[in-house]
Amino acid sequence: MRRAQLSFGDGLIAEEVGDLCEDWMKHVDQVLEDEQLVAAVYEALARRHPMSRSRGREGTPAEVVLRLLLLKHIRNWGYEVLEREVRANLVYRDFTRVGGAKTPDAKTMGRWGVALGPDMLKLIHERMVKIAQDAGVTAGRRMRVDTTVVETDIHHPTDSTLLGDGVRVLTRTMRKITAIAGAAGAKLRDRSRSVKRRLLEIVRIARAKGPLNQEKLKQRYRRLLDATSRVVRVTSWTCPKEGIEGVRQRLRSDHVKYRKRGQSLIKAPKE
Repeated sequence: MRRAQLSFGDGLIAEEVGDLCEDWMKHVDQVLEDEQLVAAVYEALARRHPMSRSRGREGTPAEVVLRLLLLKHIRNWGYEVLEREVRANLVYRDFTRVGGAKTPDAKTMGRWGVALGPDMLKLIHERMVKIAQDAGVTAGRRMRVDTTVVETDIHHPTDSTLLGDGVRVLTRTMRKITAIAGAAGAKLRDRSRSVKRRLLEIVRIARAKGPLNQEKLKQRYRRLLDATSRVVRVTSWTCPKEGIEGVRQRLRSDHVKYRKRGQSLIKAPKE
């Protein structure tokens, strides 16, 4: 089930990358020491063929199989990407217990995924919940979720609605930033209501036809662009590129992402 003997290369790799492992790997290492998890994977692999236990060459240890498939799931990789990353990365070699041995190819790992199947995954999940309950991490209560697919109409994006969404998200993000870091830089004026009025006017005018309505539509777009430009400009001053100390990185990335989208939409009609 586990590797019976380590090679010289295994010890060398473990010594070199010991301080390079990510935090989650250290916690997962403790969980994967559970013998029942490894035994469950071993039994699933042994049932692939009637004589798997007694005939054929020795297979990959169940511990290595479990760790490789777990890494694939956590990183959301395909089997080919998993093979390439483990071959090239010493940290992944140490975590998956491949060590200095040859990395299994993508087709082999794909067969492992099929061999485990949904029943074995359910058993592994239940064991993980039991471990978490024993450690006091979670109560492990059951929750029923309705995943029925329901058909619904979709709203196709337009320039006006994208500009409105940009103003809404930037304003919301800046409120969160202000709540965490306090007032800093230029004060952001909430233009959500005025932008919403411009959007409704554009929708109403767009339904009618004629040269007069086209001119009105251009005027409303100019007002919408002006309001969006003011919001983007003020948020650029309030949250400079170097960031505000104490603001979470997630808010910072959301802020920059939607500010750039707003800037691109503002420039687009002018080009």
